[in-house]
Amino acid sequence: MIRILMVCLGNICRSPLAEGILKSKLNSKIFEVDSAGTSAYHKGELPDQRSVEVAQKNGIDITDQRSRPFTKEDFNKFDYIYVMDASNYEDVIAIAENDSEKNKVHLILNKIFPGEDQSVPDPYHNSIDGFKQVFEMLEESCSVIARELKKS
Repeated sequence: MIRILMVCLGNICRSPLAEGILKSKLNSKIFEVDSAGTSAYHKGELPDQRSVEVAQKNGIDITDQRSRPFTKEDFNKFDYIYVMDASNYEDVIAIAENDSEKNKVHLILNKIFPGEDQSVPDPYHNSIDGFKQVFEMLEESCSVIARELKKS
């Protein structure tokens, strides 16, 4: 089983979308996809309704997800950790104890913009259009990730 974790700040907007998108592209018997937040602000909550709506409009159901904080144990459980922005990256790397753990952490948009270290904008304080834009970015990045994982 190959395990992939998507991480954003609150685990209610970006990372639930990334989790849902990547799950829709991979065989669940071979791959496990989860998500977490670098904060515990929304622990136990459903994804933001706008994320749920955008996902549903694209044929993806994320209503089974609940927000949870990223933990040190996630380094042991997951093979790949994709973060949404530089702040998430720094927060996750700060918990890492060695290079092996640090090497698991990647900015997700580097899959479509290699080496540019671009951030997925946080749509929380935006309209539904911001969520649609985030979905499109994550769809493109997750397509690349899925292709790469299927080759491995």
